[in-house]
Amino acid sequence: MYTTELGKTDGSLAQISQEDPALVEAFEARVAADEFIEPKDWMPEAYRRTLVRQISQHAHSEIVGMLPEGNWLTRAPSLRRKAVLLAKIQDEAGHGLYLYCAAETLGVSRAEMIDALHTGRAKYSTIFNYPTLTWADIGAIGWLVDGAAIMNQVPLQRTSYGPYARAMVRVCKEESFHQRQGYEIMMAMCAGTPDQKAMAQDALDRWWWPSLMMFGPPDDNSPNSAQSMRWRIKRDSNDELRQKFVDITKPQADHLGLEIPDKDLKWNEARGHYDFGAIDWEEFYAVVRGEGPVAKERMKARREAWEQGAWVRDAADAHEAKQRARASA
Repeated sequence: MYTTELGKTDGSLAQISQEDPALVEAFEARVAADEFIEPKDWMPEAYRRTLVRQISQHAHSEIVGMLPEGNWLTRAPSLRRKAVLLAKIQDEAGHGLYLYCAAETLGVSRAEMIDALHTGRAKYSTIFNYPTLTWADIGAIGWLVDGAAIMNQVPLQRTSYGPYARAMVRVCKEESFHQRQGYEIMMAMCAGTPDQKAMAQDALDRWWWPSLMMFGPPDDNSPNSAQSMRWRIKRDSNDELRQKFVDITKPQADHLGLEIPDKDLKWNEARGHYDFGAIDWEEFYAVVRGEGPVAKERMKARREAWEQGAWVRDAADAHEAKQRARASA
């Protein structure tokens, strides 16, 4: 989900071949034994770069993910819905901060990460480049997008890098509430008027395939997955997580009385899983390239927020400098 910088690799084998074989062997043994690697431990440079890319992209996704929902804060249908949505957005801001902190332990500054996002050198989850057209989209995001996020993130609680794994414990607990919030919205709409149920079905129709794309490209076309799994950064392959998501989500849609927009979706008794149709990977790669329906709008909003918040950062820096001066005196 958060490693969509495709067509690039970290040059892992070339880099490792230049490092101390004894250190590499000891590192590989620790990872194979499921030990956590901590910030002061020796690690291959390629491992560090892979983590910086993945954790920073994860953080960017949490921050950019606030934008589609923030669009509906003033239009939520009740005060309760507004309060719940506001709490969820605040959670996502916190998730981004936890993850930026985890990435900083790898020697990269938050300013560098933010600059990489704003200049297009860093990616974020493609799902956030789709528009939220109706209130039902907020339900679909919680149910499907956060549901897919949970599939990706629960295994990350056992990722090999300690600060990342520990950050994910709280993130996963809060994401589980986000998924329930979305499903509750869908339940309410499906139990409402025919127009409300039709709105819920329309949201499912538009968000289903982008949600499946969140798990990343197929395993045979994912440039960094094999090495990430060897290093225990990832615990499950893209296709395994995608299959698990389909298997869990189809019965939920049945309970809502909604139809998943896939004529090829059917239970395969022999496999013990649902078969599902082909994903439009051309659309996925186009969105990764920044051609999503609202990709430019998302980045414009992020840059403007960063620029408008400069005075807050300056004030915080000035306050810290004043506190240091007083302490020195």
